[in-house]
Amino acid sequence: MLPMIGVCPLFDARSSRIWMRSEYLQAVEEAGGVPVVLPLTTKVSTIESLLDRLDGFLLTGGQDVDPAIYGQKKLSLCGEVCAERDAFERLVIQGAESRDKPLLGICRGIQILNATLGGTLYQDLSTEHPGVEHDMEPPYDRAIHRVFVLEGTPLADIVGSGSIEVNSYHHQAIRDLAPSLQVSAVSEDGIVEAVWMPGKRFFQAVQWHPETLYRKEEKCRRLIEVFVRVASEN
Repeated sequence: MLPMIGVCPLFDARSSRIWMRSEYLQAVEEAGGVPVVLPLTTKVSTIESLLDRLDGFLLTGGQDVDPAIYGQKKLSLCGEVCAERDAFERLVIQGAESRDKPLLGICRGIQILNATLGGTLYQDLSTEHPGVEHDMEPPYDRAIHRVFVLEGTPLADIVGSGSIEVNSYHHQAIRDLAPSLQVSAVSEDGIVEAVWMPGKRFFQAVQWHPETLYRKEEKCRRLIEVFVRVASEN
């Protein structure tokens, strides 16, 4: 049986539409999994059923994380937030952690993971931590800056240690790391670009978008393939 990967949905609050970028689904499918777009719900019984039945979870990009989650007021340069999505993904993260279900966070995914587990975020990098270009213009299937993968981390086991070229389109990032997470990669200006949780089979997140580089960059492809493979071992 192929592993079933729950993909957290994107949400357009203005039109109340759930939608999905095809790259997330294609990457999971090409890696050997079956992508399942999840409902946007805070009904605990529904989320519990999903957590029990699915083999892994992918946290996607999207809106900014509400600063209230990490005890801060929303600054003027913080973008649109989505309370429903924040609440849903926090329940998914907590449930996946307690069940040791494989989880991969991408872009917003690393941010909501860190905030859920007790960390904080830069609400706007350009004003709070200016450095390399993190908010690139399309096309997104190309690299814009380097990140440095730390030796001895699970990410290094997958893609190797040292520098790799990544894409980057975000204006928020990890500020204070959650106590249960460890850093596995940083950018040239010191921004946390990847994290992992010790003691879990696969509980990792990256700030860049491997799904849009999946067909061009072997290391991005390998990251998603390993995530799906671990999920198949449930």
